Amino acid sequence: MHFNPDNPLIVQGDGSLLLEVENELYGEVRDFLARFAELEKSPTHIHTYRMTSLSLWNAAGAGMLAQELSSGLLKYSKYEVPPDVLDDVAEKLSRFGKVILTSSEDDPNMLLLRITDSAVARKVARNKRVIAETEGAVEEGLFRVPLGNRGTVKQAMLKLGYPVEDRAGFVQGQSLKIDLRRTRSNGKGWGMRKYQRQAVAAWQRSGRSDGEHGVVVLPCGAGKTIVGMGTMAQTKCHTLILATGVSAVRQWIEEILDKTHLTADQVGEYSGVSKQIRPVTVTTYQILTHRKTSDSPFTHLGLFSASDWGLIIYDEVHLLPAPVFRITADIQARRRLGLTATLVREDGREADVFSLIGPKRYDVPWKDLERRGFVAEAQCFEVRVALPPKLHFEYINAEDRRKIRIAAENPMKMGCIRELLERHRDDKVLVIGMYLDQLHTVAKLFDAPLITGKTPNDERDRLYEQFRNGEIQVLTVSKVANFSINLPDANVAIQISGTFGSRQEEAQRLGRILRPSGGDAFFYSMVTRDSREQEFAHNRQLFLTEQGYSYLIEEWEPPRGWTMEELGIDPAGGESS
Repeated sequence: MHFNPDNPLIVQGDGSLLLEVENELYGEVRDFLARFAELEKSPTHIHTYRMTSLSLWNAAGAGMLAQELSSGLLKYSKYEVPPDVLDDVAEKLSRFGKVILTSSEDDPNMLLLRITDSAVARKVARNKRVIAETEGAVEEGLFRVPLGNRGTVKQAMLKLGYPVEDRAGFVQGQSLKIDLRRTRSNGKGWGMRKYQRQAVAAWQRSGRSDGEHGVVVLPCGAGKTIVGMGTMAQTKCHTLILATGVSAVRQWIEEILDKTHLTADQVGEYSGVSKQIRPVTVTTYQILTHRKTSDSPFTHLGLFSASDWGLIIYDEVHLLPAPVFRITADIQARRRLGLTATLVREDGREADVFSLIGPKRYDVPWKDLERRGFVAEAQCFEVRVALPPKLHFEYINAEDRRKIRIAAENPMKMGCIRELLERHRDDKVLVIGMYLDQLHTVAKLFDAPLITGKTPNDERDRLYEQFRNGEIQVLTVSKVANFSINLPDANVAIQISGTFGSRQEEAQRLGRILRPSGGDAFFYSMVTRDSREQEFAHNRQLFLTEQGYSYLIEEWEPPRGWTMEELGIDPAGGESS
């Protein structure tokens, strides 16, 4: 009998997994489930996970075998595991590796799609979408694929339910001597951490033909940039790096010059400000997707052929804009590394990341790195704030979309911010939100400079530097701070509004304060009590709950005798005149 009434896991017949939170094995089982399942619901006592085909194939891509997965389910289950579930998991995992893409020895302009299972081969032969990407069958289970269809045939196969293991290899690209320094430019010694080296090795899959493409998943602050540089040092070739914005581009360049022997004339910035194409070139997703009108061609697509790139690094790959997927489908012959804190995409295009960048090759639970001191120990709070009476009536009678905006811009949040800033007056605080009027109010009331998408890059960099060196204690930031900003001293984040139920955004915002600075980090997510915003908060928190974080609930009430007018706030919303 493979079950134990004292265990925390219930495997249901539909494949869903129920995990008891109060069980002493909860953390161990949570980390196990996070490797191959997605958290769907997280009420207080029981968390519900779901195994999807894609989550199982990503687990296979990271090296998980069916035997390991099944043994774990049997080990942790409270009751007997339904045999049909084990059979289904084994069948889905077995699909990874049944369809293989290889180069053709006879024709350099062709690839070969090999299918090792005759039933799958017949299914493929009947599928018009897949066949449209081929030039027909050589024999049963062997199809010729034009070189230019390398990405699109993988997408078509995934829609059919069979992931393609890409073993077609990659162009070498123009060689470039890239070595990591042992000492940084300031003379201090440094070295890659063990898990960073493991991540590079897992991506490279030394000696295997299916290596050198895929995604590395690490928490914010865990050194994904260093993994990128470690990969560059292994591949030693011209490299194109795609980042989320100009500030991120410049941070990549600073890190590369600080930790490798590359010189300034070998590393270029390709942005709206500068158009340098050098052996290592760092650009933005925005530049690649720029066009004059919605019908115009993309202006800067020539960048992909401007050098003989051997490696393309996709920073924050979960934010890869949809148009870049089309570009990525055309450049499958280049090695690809995706870096991210979460594979979650709010647009549902995780399958495109899997097909076109590659499967997950390495990840590590956030809490594991926290326990080992590599990221800051974070405490998360959901702070609930009531609406003032004048707005409560308006909220009740408003349409859904208006309800969301009223709750997000609740003026009572300003009093709560004041209290939290007093609580953390000796800390470095980021106040993060999405509504510009609200952020301008915060900046004015609390003398906290504001950075938005319209802030010039030089001004942005100046404010970040002042924040880092302590001239500024509180910084107000819009969605531009969701990713790729190096703020190593920030240890408090106050989120006052966000993008509906975005799990991705919640993870990125917590990540702003996870870089270890010698003390605890505090993340406050402020929501309007009994509102749609509170409902969205539950979904926002799912990914972080999956990673082991729990939110303490604080019910904020204004101090006796306190009025919003003291802060210059109109109780009906907005600043008073």
